[in-house]
Amino acid sequence: MDANTERARWACGSVQCLHSLARENRGGHLDSTGRLNSTAVGIVCGIGASLFWAAGFAGVRHGLTVGFSPLDLAIHRYLWAGIAFLPLVVRGGLRDLNGIGWGRAILLAVLGGPCFVLISNAGFLLVPLGHGGVIQPSCATLGGLLLATFWLGEKITTMRVVGAVIIVCGLLVIGAESAVAIGLHGVAGDLIFVLTGLMFATFGILLRFWRISAMPATMVISVISLVIVPVDWALGGLDRAMALGWQEVLLQAILQGVLAGPAAIYLFAQSVHLLGAGRAAVFPSLVPPFVLLVGWLALGETPTALQIAGVIVVLLGFRLAQSTSR
Repeated sequence: MDANTERARWACGSVQCLHSLARENRGGHLDSTGRLNSTAVGIVCGIGASLFWAAGFAGVRHGLTVGFSPLDLAIHRYLWAGIAFLPLVVRGGLRDLNGIGWGRAILLAVLGGPCFVLISNAGFLLVPLGHGGVIQPSCATLGGLLLATFWLGEKITTMRVVGAVIIVCGLLVIGAESAVAIGLHGVAGDLIFVLTGLMFATFGILLRFWRISAMPATMVISVISLVIVPVDWALGGLDRAMALGWQEVLLQAILQGVLAGPAAIYLFAQSVHLLGAGRAAVFPSLVPPFVLLVGWLALGETPTALQIAGVIVVLLGFRLAQSTSR
């Protein structure tokens, strides 16, 4: 199972924790209008989640440009959500962190929490926005396929193997730009996003393996991430925030702490609930083109021909990697 479908399945569990929607109408059957409305809302939620994730990538790029450090931006990703979720986690029990357990929570925080975000943010110091926004989600998909096959023992279809090979070809196109046009530090930056993509794939597989839903994991990771806030402040993070002004702080709080974090997870979970895990799995594959679009419109970073070509090839690979046919 690829990382996008994996993400869809653990999001599906979290939706059931969030709320339950009535399914009966006129004798127990939804009419066609109701089904159409549910489908439309599911599509809007899925696209919104992809846009929010893409906006998070662009926000990191902007934040580094104006003077935030990678750690500062990781703090913004979890500080505000951690404060909001703290009462809920305390109420659920700090002894075992709402049943997740400290050991599992710390490992998840490394693979999909502040450590993961810190490494990813650092990658944007070396390569353009389009590289990280394409390589990281692509490698998460590839990693999800490999881990599901060799760890969970799931059977991989021929179409998914072909899709994975095509994704690799698209990544090689983007990597060629680093090797030729950017240099050694560009290759190093691309490899950082290969690493973070594989980290997130492992994060998703562990959530499924341990049967942990998305929102409980998000709440616990956000809360335990609060312990790194004093570290950032001791390294000058608070001074940088004060120097940059409240507008920049508010922007990152919204982009990282709300949109790219809990809001994106909630919207994606809604799309899974309304459309089903299989159909919703397509939305994370929209993140790479949305990253290029948002970067161009908001930051003025015009995608290169190689980046566009790489995204097109990767999207084809995504489509085949999500196929259920043999």
